[in-house]
Amino acid sequence: MKKIIQKICRVVVAFCIFVYCKVVYRVKIIGKENVPKEGALLFCGNHRTYLDPPLITVTAGRKMSFMAKEELKESPLMRFLCFTFDGIWVKRDSKDIGPLKTAMKLLKNGGCIGIFPEGTRNGMEKNEGKLKNGAAYMALKTGAQIVPIGIQGPAKPFSKNAIIYGKPLDFSKYTSEKLDKETEDKVSEELKEQIIALTNKQI
Repeated sequence: MKKIIQKICRVVVAFCIFVYCKVVYRVKIIGKENVPKEGALLFCGNHRTYLDPPLITVTAGRKMSFMAKEELKESPLMRFLCFTFDGIWVKRDSKDIGPLKTAMKLLKNGGCIGIFPEGTRNGMEKNEGKLKNGAAYMALKTGAQIVPIGIQGPAKPFSKNAIIYGKPLDFSKYTSEKLDKETEDKVSEELKEQIIALTNKQI
């Protein structure tokens, strides 16, 4: 029964969010053809506002689970959205690896995960221009490709906004290397360059 309710909620809520983003935020969707229709994927973009996770979820064309910080449970709306879209709650700065195991199991089964490698909104500005290595680690451990995303615009009602999907990044070239922080840093740096390029792309 829970799965049926969840499926109905997903269809209805996804439609409402899509219409809301198109009408209120005038979102233009670019590069959706770059998203593979099958296979494990990590969707990684820049993080500006609360609008980013649902925007990616309803425009990517793939069913995905987003990783969300546990503090958002305080919001009834966010709890509902996480229930609807199979969100994975993450306790930041915690040694609990349960959420990571859940995400990696999903990827190994050919599923999709959404994650903001900045770690928080406008995280690169707060972290000396660097990304967190969570996405890099999962990609290297599971073989999942990463779809870089650039989200443009002020996220203000009736302003122009855009979401741009880049071509998938395959990091299998690193599989012969030892999985260490240096390798993860290299993958994160390549990902960061792609996200920045898409974010600044002229459309």
